[in-house]
Order: sequence, then C-alpha cells, then structure tokens
Amino acid sequence: MAIGDHENPNQEIKPRNRRIMEAGELEEEQNQWPSWLKPLLKEHFFGQCQFHHGHSSKSECNMYCLDCTNNSLCSFCLAHHNGHRTIQIRRSSYHDVIRVNEIQKYLDISSIQTFVINSAKVVFLNERPPPKPGKGVTNTCEVCYRSLQDDCFRFCSIGCKVVGTSKSFKKRVKHTQIETEDSSNSSGISGIENNSSNLQSSSPSPPQLPTSGLKRKRRKGIPHRAPFR
Repeated sequence: MAIGDHENPNQEIKPRNRRIMEAGELEEEQNQWPSWLKPLLKEHFFGQCQFHHGHSSKSECNMYCLDCTNNSLCSFCLAHHNGHRTIQIRRSSYHDVIRVNEIQKYLDISSIQTFVINSAKVVFLNERPPPKPGKGVTNTCEVCYRSLQDDCFRFCSIGCKVVGTSKSFKKRVKHTQIETEDSSNSSGISGIENNSSNLQSSSPSPPQLPTSGLKRKRRKGIPHRAPFR
C-alpha cells in the first residue's frame, strides 16, 4: 500500500468537516436522554387543573404523561391517557420527587442520591439550594456541590445528572465557607486600616498656643476668720 493512502493524524480538520462532527456530537448528546425528560424537569406541579378545577382534592396536578409531554395532569385527566406511560410526582420539603420504582423503568438513575420518604425510595427531580457546608463532608454533587451521603453517588438529582454528564459541562468554582470568611476578614481589616489612615490624614492638628504671652493668675491665699470679740 502506498504511503499516501494512510491518513495523516496531524491533518487539519476543515471547517465543513468540523461542523459535521459538532452536529454529530450534539445529536449523540440529545439521544442520550429520552425526549420527555427535559420537558418533565421544566414542568410545574401541584397546581389546580384548569379543566377540573373545584371538583375535589384530586384536581391537583401531580401526574405526568411521558408519551404526550404536554402539561402536568390531575387524576381526572388520566381517563384521556389510557395505555400511556404515566408517573406520579410527590413532594418533600417543597421540592418535587419521584419514587425509584416508578422512574427506573424508563430512566437510568444510577449515581443519583436516593432518599427514603414514607418507607419508599425517591429521587429529586431538580437541583435544590445547597445548605451551608458541614464539617467533614467528603462527597458532594459534581454540579451543585450539595453534600451526598455515600461515595457511590455523584449527583443529588436527575437534573444535576443531565447537566453533569453533558460534554459541554464545566464545573463551577467551589467557594468554601472558610475561604469566604478569610476573604471577608482580610477585606474588613484592610478597610479598617485604610479608614484609620484616612482619618489620621484628614483630621486637623490641634492648634499650638504661645507660651510666652500667657499671664499667670495669682493663687489666692488661704482665708482667715476674724477673731471673736
């Protein structure tokens, strides 16, 4: 075989080929997750159904159809989704969760932190506000740095796994509580020093009085009483 038939590994990729490669990577990333996942993560739950409002407590929208991916559904809406894949969303501390035995049939939830609520394992749908970092925390979420219970987990929610496994994901800079306290203390000390120097430079010096021109007042003598007669 001729030498010219071999591909040069150092050959520059042409712009057209680069666009084809980027399009292929984007398509591969989009096919990594089912089409219903991102609409599910963006959906709002536990509102009143606009079609069955006022019927009963079952008109609360806590269901979702993976085949239609339109809006959240209430129990009365399920009659129009016979034979569809539907899941139920629950709440824990004002955040949306789903039971593991429901979602694992349709989605790979490995490496996501699970919690036990009402004797059932659940996972959170989206990222939650991280609490203050505790002492001795060794494992945190790769996206939001929320503390994780076990080292076998990498993410705290489904949304964090979607973001963290993306090729375009870049980790955010982690600021610890000690670093912020040190920076605030150093800035406070430098500010105090600057203020004190400014005060010293801006405060006027006390006036100096001449000593030679001052008249000294004579001290009065000790008073004596007049003798009794």
